[in-house]
Amino acid sequence: MSTGQVIDTRLPSDASLAQTIADLLISGSLEMGVQQSTEVQRIAALLPAGARVYINHPARHSLAQLVEGLKAIRTAGLDPVAHIAARRLASRGELHSFLERAAGDAGLSKVLVLGGDVPHPVGPYTSGLDLLREDVFRRYGIREVGLPGYPEGHPQMPRAVIEQALADKVMTVAAQGLAAYVVTQFSFAPARVIAYCAELARILPAIPVYVGLAGPTEARTLLRFAQICGVSASLRALGAQGMGAIRLFTHTDPGEQLTALAHYCIGRAACNITGAHLFSFGGVTNTAAWIHRRITSIT
Repeated sequence: MSTGQVIDTRLPSDASLAQTIADLLISGSLEMGVQQSTEVQRIAALLPAGARVYINHPARHSLAQLVEGLKAIRTAGLDPVAHIAARRLASRGELHSFLERAAGDAGLSKVLVLGGDVPHPVGPYTSGLDLLREDVFRRYGIREVGLPGYPEGHPQMPRAVIEQALADKVMTVAAQGLAAYVVTQFSFAPARVIAYCAELARILPAIPVYVGLAGPTEARTLLRFAQICGVSASLRALGAQGMGAIRLFTHTDPGEQLTALAHYCIGRAACNITGAHLFSFGGVTNTAAWIHRRITSIT
């Protein structure tokens, strides 16, 4: 089935490929944990000025700690983006209080709205869509809302349910006058990710996509996070090829997957992939240094 996009069948030059890779990183983002706030000044020296830095919100950390992390990111000259896990919010008051502080103290203008990884909601929100329907973000100056994408599907939801939920979220965000974009879960299967992005370009052509990549880390750590995050399909496929394939595709450099994304973008007149989103898995400074090396080697 045609995606309606013009495909450029010419092979890219090494220079155009390298520049596209750099552009995906310059326009991309980095994810860190609340507990890594002390490293913000170090990563600010490595990333492009104003780069988006997401800060996740594990259950063991409070929203007050999340605000402090957002403030540190803003103070360092970077653009903070907060994870908001709907099912882990205890009350509407907690959400309003957090947004008021984050907007006032950290200039927060972007959020990534997730369902949350707890089996039962601790407060009034059962899903990310449930939270979005509150139409609360505009009053606190939020202008952009990130939505999760799952190239390998979701371990607890059928694909059709995920697709409908994403369409409903995009429509809900747009009706509130806010900009929506997608941030995908990482994967070890570039072909699967590219197919997912091509399908999004067909059904949601106006929605930018930031493709999640596993940043440089130890294979053992990466496999542990992959199991936690439900990245199961590509793990099973690699497992069928033996441990050698697992080690090959979960090594410490995501450059191969980034190159595949660049080829996808070069082949299209209008690419819906806006940038790469690097998951750091606890090694945020190492990941920032990797981004810096890849950008400065060609710019």
